[in-house]
Amino acid sequence: MKVKFWGTRGSIATPGQDTAIYGGNTTCVEVVCNEGQRVVIDAGSGLRLLGEYMRDAGEHTSLYLLITHIHWDHLLGFPFFSPIHDEKTEIMVDGYPTCIKGIRYAFDNQMGDGFSPISFEDLEAKITYLGVLKREILRIGDVMIDKVPLNHPQGGYGYRFEEEGKRFVFITDNELNLSGEGHGIPELYVRFCEGADILVHDAQYTPEEFSMRRGWGHSNFEDALELALKAGVKKLLLFHHDPTRTDKQLEAIEQRCKKIVKDRGSDVEVEAAREGQELVL
Repeated sequence: MKVKFWGTRGSIATPGQDTAIYGGNTTCVEVVCNEGQRVVIDAGSGLRLLGEYMRDAGEHTSLYLLITHIHWDHLLGFPFFSPIHDEKTEIMVDGYPTCIKGIRYAFDNQMGDGFSPISFEDLEAKITYLGVLKREILRIGDVMIDKVPLNHPQGGYGYRFEEEGKRFVFITDNELNLSGEGHGIPELYVRFCEGADILVHDAQYTPEEFSMRRGWGHSNFEDALELALKAGVKKLLLFHHDPTRTDKQLEAIEQRCKKIVKDRGSDVEVEAAREGQELVL
């Protein structure tokens, strides 16, 4: 299983010299299964870059698109995803039950009524809604994909991929510590992430910022790290970087996390996810 980050930023795209290392595009993560199936998580602005790559490589074929939730920063790249204009492309959509509504909304409402020359019906790709994950595990070849509910306004799903004994867990836009006391990590998430080879988790805020943003549906990096420690994951990637966060600040957050890991006597690897980064499980 291979994982590539096409967008790691939260809330809004933030291009510029201060975000060049970790990236400014919003959420889009590509998972390529061992048998070659492509699964894309979320359609943030990073999806446009993936579309360009697929076009240049002549890979406008079939793919699965899993939507965590339909907030705009996770959908805004879909109208600019070049494979949707190729009749040879088949996109199978699944995820949080409102996901297909969100994809259509981008065209029929946000870009409709004269705001864009293209409507959803104009798209040449075959786009279908599976609706499997709301009922059961989604199976793609030898890969099993399960979901966990998010603590986020209007709800959403996090995902766990399992293939040939490897586990990849992706949970963004999730507020772990709803009580605000210590590191109150719900057991639900510990069980879901247990033994993961790689955990990608929302870490938008610092602990200092979090007290003023409780209830916004995001976590601070210390809580994300606490989840990784309790679940015994091998590698944690901090994700959904705040739009105000510079590369230097993210580097400092990485160092704070590594100090915590050392002080706790753990060997979990921790880093902030970078746009363009590739991982192999």
